[in-house]
Amino acid sequence: MIDTLLHEKIAARLSHVAPAIPVGISNRHVHLAQQDVEALFGKGYVLTPFKPLHQPGQFAAKECVTVVGPKGSLTHVRVLGPTRPVSQLEISRADCFALGIQAPVRESGQLENAGSALLIGPVGHVELHSQVICAWRHIHMSPQDARQLNVTNGQKVSVRSNGERQLTFDEVVVRVREDFALEFHIDTEEANAAGLKNGAQVMLIG
Repeated sequence: MIDTLLHEKIAARLSHVAPAIPVGISNRHVHLAQQDVEALFGKGYVLTPFKPLHQPGQFAAKECVTVVGPKGSLTHVRVLGPTRPVSQLEISRADCFALGIQAPVRESGQLENAGSALLIGPVGHVELHSQVICAWRHIHMSPQDARQLNVTNGQKVSVRSNGERQLTFDEVVVRVREDFALEFHIDTEEANAAGLKNGAQVMLIG
């Protein structure tokens, strides 16, 4: 009871000096290069936006693929747009076990010695070689947000959630870019551990 009251007082004090950070939960998904879009869906194919994401210009596409690993497969894995220079599949630890893939926890784009998998689409397939990761938890923010929170790009910070499964996330990577909107990104396993849903709010601590 005393610990709970102390945490609430700290959170209340922090709320006066730092903005709350909305939570964005990432289920398994894949980012595709245009050549892989065409290999999976057909020559000249363009991804079809289905739902905008919180980050400006990014969207969940109508297109989905099947992911195949040594031990199993996952169907209806959502493609996110727009296209990227290099394809990248992001999955959870549980997905790794189901597929039989060893995917490291990495920041986006850090693909050295990453996992491998097969993607199957309506018209073809793509082999991902060292292009599968479990995403490192991170915060997207604009330079204005970074100044207000007194953090810098690439810095690692701690974030605290509230509620009955209150949890502190350490080693959270800060990503700063002009076109980023403030959002704390975690995967479904981390969200479930803390009892968090999309749109919940967390606080920067320390």
